[in-house]
Amino acid sequence: MNTRAPQATELRRVFGAFPTGVTAVAALVGDTPVGLAASSFTAVSLAPPIVSICVAHTSTTWPLLRQAARLGVSVLAAQQERACRQLSAPGDRFAALPWHATTDGAVLLDGASAWLTCGIDRHVTAGDHDIVLLRVHDLQADPDVVPLIFHASQFRRLEPADVRCAA
Repeated sequence: MNTRAPQATELRRVFGAFPTGVTAVAALVGDTPVGLAASSFTAVSLAPPIVSICVAHTSTTWPLLRQAARLGVSVLAAQQERACRQLSAPGDRFAALPWHATTDGAVLLDGASAWLTCGIDRHVTAGDHDIVLLRVHDLQADPDVVPLIFHASQFRRLEPADVRCAA
């Protein structure tokens, strides 16, 4: 049995074998949209409705977002790869991105596959990240919009499975 701790590059490679969707988590801070991209989005509970994201302790955006009354979570669509890259980079993350804000300040990206408005329920410290549990207040999805997928450090798109019946 291997007793050494896995290295970060090995962890990224193995963790990357699990495909995930990609979300934008955003809110108005003052009158300015602030957001980040998160591929660690997970459904947690149906009753009460709770989802989670994981945020690195090194994030400079999260301290701003965690003060917001409501957060918007947009499940990015296959054609929103550029938006994801922009939300992960320094600078004006919302330049030329179509978005709208709810009356309570959650920011949602237009054209996404699904949208949720959430409030922070609690934080759980876990290693170099915080697991943030979000209580869902409103949600909507468009099943005709294909989501963006992140797998093996690349953006990918879903395609229908080849369904064949064995005879």
